[in-house]
Amino acid sequence: MAVQFRDYYETLGVAKTADAAEIKSAFRKLARTHHPDVAKPKEKAAAEEKFKQINEAYEVLSDPEKRAKYDQLGADWNQPGGFQPPPGWGPGGASGGGGFRRSAGGGNGEGVEFEFGGTGFSDFFEAFFGGGRGESAFGGGGFGRRPAGAERGQDVEADIMVTLEEALHGSRRQVSLRRGGSDKTETYQVKIPRGVHEGQRIRLAGQGEAGAGGGKSGDLFLRVRLARHPDFSVEGNDLVYEVALEPWQAVLGTELEVPTLEGNRRLKVPAATQAGQRFRLRERGLPSANGSRGNLYVAAQIAIPKTLGEAERELWQQLAKLAAS
Repeated sequence: MAVQFRDYYETLGVAKTADAAEIKSAFRKLARTHHPDVAKPKEKAAAEEKFKQINEAYEVLSDPEKRAKYDQLGADWNQPGGFQPPPGWGPGGASGGGGFRRSAGGGNGEGVEFEFGGTGFSDFFEAFFGGGRGESAFGGGGFGRRPAGAERGQDVEADIMVTLEEALHGSRRQVSLRRGGSDKTETYQVKIPRGVHEGQRIRLAGQGEAGAGGGKSGDLFLRVRLARHPDFSVEGNDLVYEVALEPWQAVLGTELEVPTLEGNRRLKVPAATQAGQRFRLRERGLPSANGSRGNLYVAAQIAIPKTLGEAERELWQQLAKLAAS
């Protein structure tokens, strides 16, 4: 099956030689610009789509193993009839997608293809970096014929991208599914529960592969992948925000406004703050299954000046003399 190639470097606006810091910086800048929560109402749909593309690109390029696999594709992607993988190139990685998924077997010896929409991942991502049961769109092979008699259909998995805001408040998402050999698109309203976490599976009973010989259909599972956020990283139910302090702020102390998922909050940074030191904002993290909230940790980083004017250099030299005396 031919799929549309995704140029992740172009999506993030970085060169193929970009290092991890450049990729992270580009992602954060673009994600802040196109985050759905900051978009104007008329631009929200376009911002959501762009945000998903940025997240997908960063998901691959920020992971050394995924990036190495992606780079193997080289310049030969633009083939007649659409993109095809290099010989011997197989899918991999633990993250998944929402494009095409081939189930693990059909009653007639053929694989069954499922095309998803609304999950936040492209078919290209799914084909190369998709996880879960069943073969990917480029998975090969013959499928064994099932034995006679009723047999339950195979379960099918696809990943669904969930923002941290959705994990905090819960939401409803429209997901579409088209089964191989059918022109009909099925649409489902999927409930994203409050407190959903990375790797959690949302079950749509009976929406997997059809059973054989009168057997029941399998289930469709949407596995949650938390979208990368430009400000926060996730540690369980806790969130971590890195703040860059000027050296004098760390030494003398200061007050800052720091972002949370529910607006900015004031934080008092004490004098003599050390690099890597964390400050806790209680219950500003993500919900857990029992309804309690995790915390938001503000991690201090010290921003060392990259250039110094003559006057600044003299002051630092004076400080160095005082510290040595």
